Amino acid sequence: MDRRSFIKKAGLAGAGAAGAAALATPAIAQSLPKITWRCTSSFPKALDTIFGAAETMAQFVNEATEGNFEIQVFAAGEIVPGLQAADAAASGTVELCHTASYYYWGKDPSYALGTAIPFGLNYRQQNAWFYYGGGNDLMNEFYATQGLYGLICGNTGAQMGGWFRKEIKTLADLDGLKMRIGGMGGKIIEKLGVVPQQIAGGDIYPALEKGTIDATEWVGPYDDLKLGFNKVAKYYYYPGWWEGGPVLHALVNKEKWEGLPSAYQAILDAACRSANADMMASYDYKNPAAIRQLVAEGAELRPFSQEILEACYEASMETYDEINAQNAMFKKIYDSQLAFKKDAYLWAQLTEYTFDTFMMRQQRAGKL
Repeated sequence: MDRRSFIKKAGLAGAGAAGAAALATPAIAQSLPKITWRCTSSFPKALDTIFGAAETMAQFVNEATEGNFEIQVFAAGEIVPGLQAADAAASGTVELCHTASYYYWGKDPSYALGTAIPFGLNYRQQNAWFYYGGGNDLMNEFYATQGLYGLICGNTGAQMGGWFRKEIKTLADLDGLKMRIGGMGGKIIEKLGVVPQQIAGGDIYPALEKGTIDATEWVGPYDDLKLGFNKVAKYYYYPGWWEGGPVLHALVNKEKWEGLPSAYQAILDAACRSANADMMASYDYKNPAAIRQLVAEGAELRPFSQEILEACYEASMETYDEINAQNAMFKKIYDSQLAFKKDAYLWAQLTEYTFDTFMMRQQRAGKL
């Protein structure tokens, strides 16, 4: 079934209007108001996969409503800078934004839980927790205090650990290192001597090229290749322990969301769900070829040592204890994620991990 046709039918069916199934799409569309919204993205157009999730969402909404509900998507900097997207939505400068919630964790650490925290949930676990574990309700309880309503709208999957000018072999190599790192990962790694920098995606390359920073993380092979980080830093580390499954959100101005017809709410929700799955599938398809190309062009892959990973994990747990003692909302959401994570990894060991590990051995043996 064509995915756009599916979204159109699913969105309209979910609207809850009596007799909707018996009406033709144009008749329903004509009964609803003509609305045009603006969506500001935190990302540049050059990053077609991560920026493209907002375009996918907007296209589905437009087509499902026969053009009556139009969402115009603007790249970072066209209306406001990328790291001010949520502020613009909350204030009503735009109706919604497409962003990573953790960009705003400095205002309240609870924002970080909407995207990813170090050693948190992976992509599949995020979907399970948000859709079925009460995550959407918990995060929207928080977002409401910020004048926002959140719909998850994308995920990159587990990210790489970033690009470094020099090898990072021991904890001592981290001391004094200036690194662009998003979200709460910066707070954690700061405990190990790193000087974290929060820089929007489009501004990272010149900062790394000029030596303003010594290292950077972004997403993974496909985006990193497009941004050219391998041209100014040689060592490519993994894994990105601070982003095991980072969620992107469509954050809607709360009053605007509440004023939408219920049919439009259902369609926007369905469009965001579809964009969420579409973005992950796109990255999963594009990253394998990109990592091969990066290595062919001279990138040197390096794993973070167990010493570094263990130290980062302990620093993360210490940080969560500190925040939990001061922020009741963070603790409420964190405790929910943690309880689910314990069971989720117990289950994954029996199925996904065992299957994937066997298949990886076949790949390494040249049997695939």
